[in-house]
Amino acid sequence: MAANKHARSVEWVDGVVRMIDQRVLPDTFTLVDCKTVAELCDAIKSMLVRGAPAIGAAGGFGMALAAMQSQATTLDGLVDDLRIAKKQLDDSRPTAVNLSWATNRILELASALSSRGVSLEQLKHGIIEEAGALAEDDIDINRRIGEFGAAVVPDTANIFHHCNTGALATVDIGTALGVIFTCHKQNKKIHVWVDETRPRLQGSRLTAWELMRANIPMKLIVDGASGSVMRTRKVDVVVFGADRVAANGDVANKIGTYNLAVVAKENNVPVYACVPTSTVDLTIASGDDIVIEERGAEEITHVNGSSVAPADVPVFNPAFDVTPYRYLTGIITEEGICYPPFTESLRRAKESAESKIKAVHESRMNKLLNQ
Repeated sequence: MAANKHARSVEWVDGVVRMIDQRVLPDTFTLVDCKTVAELCDAIKSMLVRGAPAIGAAGGFGMALAAMQSQATTLDGLVDDLRIAKKQLDDSRPTAVNLSWATNRILELASALSSRGVSLEQLKHGIIEEAGALAEDDIDINRRIGEFGAAVVPDTANIFHHCNTGALATVDIGTALGVIFTCHKQNKKIHVWVDETRPRLQGSRLTAWELMRANIPMKLIVDGASGSVMRTRKVDVVVFGADRVAANGDVANKIGTYNLAVVAKENNVPVYACVPTSTVDLTIASGDDIVIEERGAEEITHVNGSSVAPADVPVFNPAFDVTPYRYLTGIITEEGICYPPFTESLRRAKESAESKIKAVHESRMNKLLNQ
């Protein structure tokens, strides 16, 4: 299929949020423009855009939409409109912490600028710039995750990957797939096992598509084959992303991750979660406190609109599961690889990243105030 290789999963184009419609890949490559916060919320809920970092960037741009379209005539009124938009956006998918992290980052900037008495136009301009900067930051973060992650992959390696964590799940490059892309660029001889990732088939529809476009050797397998592949064939490392990481290192990720990590430990295969520090939520003590989104029954009972189960069959469809920290070898971030005890290493990585963000935040704000 023909596709624009330079299109990002989500970007700001002439006052709209433009996204790749991931629901119709790999058969069709379509770009969709969201012109209102409501349209963007629907896009996030329907998984037109998906992947924690990409959702975070979309949330930032959603706040820019809210600012641009606000009819408020005062700074306080505009900030109030942003608070309303933030809640709408945050509620669209509750498990991925990157969404609320991004909207909060925009709201904090807006509140800070408002307190310094900027004009309405300056405030709106600052919000749009910050949303764009947040997206650009994601690309740099993913590049660093890829470099740190590649260091733990042997020069010749079979890598097991779950769900989709590439350029489609981020603004560009990817997290766990970013590690794989980096290994490929380093001319490592890698082969990737890709599980289909039921029920929405992100592995077969999206990850296989990305790897094949990059000419990286891979094989697609059914989800249930992971144990057999690890026991009978060589698997050197398992990598996946995450939608939220608790302070103790428990990881919430696409359903099936827990099973995969348990099987990997049984077969002495190292397991790494690959995440930006924005996915680390130090306010959550353990995975038991993470809200797990449940999605519609049709995701399990139907494939491409065709029924594969009896009518009215009872369904339980959690979108994510929680992998306890003891099954992880490490957590790869843009600040380096965190190893147990995760309560200490994750806090150091998070605080280091946030201090850098704060410094950049102040610099951008001062630049805007001096314009």
